[in-house]
Amino acid sequence: MMKTAMSVRRKKQYVPDLQRFGALCEANYGRLQRLRRLAKPHNDIAEFELQDSDRYFGRVRIEQIQESRFTETLLLEQVHNAGRWLNNPQLTVRVYHDALVAEVISCRRYRRIEAINNYPNQFMHHPDEKAQVNAFLADWLGFCLRFGHVPAENIAWPVVD
Repeated sequence: MMKTAMSVRRKKQYVPDLQRFGALCEANYGRLQRLRRLAKPHNDIAEFELQDSDRYFGRVRIEQIQESRFTETLLLEQVHNAGRWLNNPQLTVRVYHDALVAEVISCRRYRRIEAINNYPNQFMHHPDEKAQVNAFLADWLGFCLRFGHVPAENIAWPVVD
């Protein structure tokens, strides 16, 4: 049986939506800035607990690992969680202060996330893997903003005379 030109369908090549991706990175920048206000002044690490009333979800750390004039690189990781079923996320995020955007540049064991991946590929990444990882960051930061609290040991109580 011969295949005709009509019966062979080519896969449509993935084209990233740069406007949506830019908006996602801008929103992540704002979320990160709000979360980092939990840090002590002049401290390279912000750590906070995730909890809702009596339910403890875990602890998250944001650590500055590199800084330059207009950018910085942060390591975001969940260092403890309340359930064995949870995976502790670990993302490296590049923050561009001049452009007011934050973008995931690596994820746990993957050193570099490509903007577009051929599919199939060696690691079985989706064609839009970078967009998906940045969308995950948005969800995770939103969760942290909703349930994040400064750990009790980091609270400095004023001295009363």
